[in-house]
Amino acid sequence: MLAEMAEMGVRARAAARVLALAPTSQKNTALVAMAQAMRRNANAVLSVNAEDLKLAADKNLKSSFVDRLTLTQQRIEAMAKGLEDIAALADPVGKVLSRWSRPNGLEISRVAVPIGVIGIIFESRPNVTADAGALCLKSGNAAILRGGSDGAQSARAIAACLVEGLKEAGLPEHAIQLVQTTDRAAVGDMLTGLNGAVDLIVPRGGKSLVARVQSEARVPVFSHLEGICHVYVDRDADLAMANKIALNAKMRRTGICGSAETILVDRPIAAKALPLIVKTLEDAGCEVRGDAETMKADPRVKPATEEDWSTEYLDAIISMKVVDGVQGAMDHIARYGSQHTDSIITGNAATAETFLQGVDSAIVLHNASTQFADGGEFGFGAEIGIATGKMHARGPVGVEQLTTFKYQVRGTGQTRP
Repeated sequence: MLAEMAEMGVRARAAARVLALAPTSQKNTALVAMAQAMRRNANAVLSVNAEDLKLAADKNLKSSFVDRLTLTQQRIEAMAKGLEDIAALADPVGKVLSRWSRPNGLEISRVAVPIGVIGIIFESRPNVTADAGALCLKSGNAAILRGGSDGAQSARAIAACLVEGLKEAGLPEHAIQLVQTTDRAAVGDMLTGLNGAVDLIVPRGGKSLVARVQSEARVPVFSHLEGICHVYVDRDADLAMANKIALNAKMRRTGICGSAETILVDRPIAAKALPLIVKTLEDAGCEVRGDAETMKADPRVKPATEEDWSTEYLDAIISMKVVDGVQGAMDHIARYGSQHTDSIITGNAATAETFLQGVDSAIVLHNASTQFADGGEFGFGAEIGIATGKMHARGPVGVEQLTTFKYQVRGTGQTRP
């Protein structure tokens, strides 16, 4: 194990003990100070981000990757506002989840407590540095962050702002630590748990990263698999609404996990819906790959292969297919989806309810864009990722999902017979 990583684990464990007992006011003071530091240092952050972008251009990285890596004044302000939003959230630590009495007089409470030390491994998304660090802090957890090498300079600049806030509030500066080395061995060290220091690993990135984490981790993992998200246009859909949502779900930001990758169209409405939606997407610069019926709707449509139905493009590409009713849509999603986010567009309440109940995904929407798969949009302030597993947390992982619980039992001298 790298000596540097082992030491980070020791420091994080010590900081976690302090954070677990830190009052809400002190954590909020740190978060607000972090936001102020982000704004104060915005030009410096943008300067180093420009260097990261130049390196990305030299490597000829794909546009969706560059979009996730890019920072602007607007995105820095969004990060700062996100920090303030997290400060405004209720503190989950110490919340009494349930309470009951036993016939012998024992009073039992289940109380929310921090998980401890959380390791976040992410690819080149600089904003994750701020979101993850802040969410861990608010939930009383210490964080060890390991970002991708392509955004290393940007992540360091953002992390420095977070440390400024910690110091200003009198909290341990090692409560949020960014792994400085780009040595890939550091990831392996984190997955071992750093000699028992790390309680949870959260991967935030592509399929290969998540697969490695799930394969090698010796500590619990919040799974975040591919975002193979669907929009199903039902026979009772308002076509203008469906067209608007399809465009937004795909093209608002193509490189995020909530971007739609497949549009399913109910057969009775296909003759009207396909030409409209395909034209809108193609005119917006999106490549459409479709089945035989979709290809008839517009000469620009390319033939879809079997692989397309299970591909997360993260780019201006989408697949389209005609299905037989809501059951056909649910069957397709069950076979090819990733249990991330799926939406139905319909004016039929019963059909919508069938879809909402029958699709086994972390987030299921009715008459809304899949791009709402975001912790901020859920009122969580921000998110550390979208969990697609079914244990402990599912969907956007915010401050409440970053806590566990313990039982507090109060007696008056009881002994067990």
